[in-house]
Amino acid sequence: MTEATQSVQRGILMTDTALKHVLELREKQGQDLCLRVGVRGGGCSGMSYTMDFEDPNNIQATDEVFDYDGFKVVSDPKSMLYIYGLVLDYSNALIGGGFQFTNPNATQTCGCGTSFSA
Repeated sequence: MTEATQSVQRGILMTDTALKHVLELREKQGQDLCLRVGVRGGGCSGMSYTMDFEDPNNIQATDEVFDYDGFKVVSDPKSMLYIYGLVLDYSNALIGGGFQFTNPNATQTCGCGTSFSA
């Protein structure tokens, strides 16, 4: 895993590789979007990660906002209870590639890598 991009203490850490890939995906959207990361009930282990682009105008006053050189990563307070300290990485590997979540709060993680329990 590459070193997490971090200038201040952050609740959601993104590796340089993950940030680069997210910025490439955002560019294909053709809009200035932020990335919302959260959790929802479901998945193999009880909770699943969610991640999607969103209009920055939808950021709520209660959201946690993490700035990566002008690119905003946002999460709601309820999700932050479960993902604070999350490291988001990206791999180009043919098997097991894609976004990878390393969550220090997870007590169990499913083999799919997108589901956990805390």
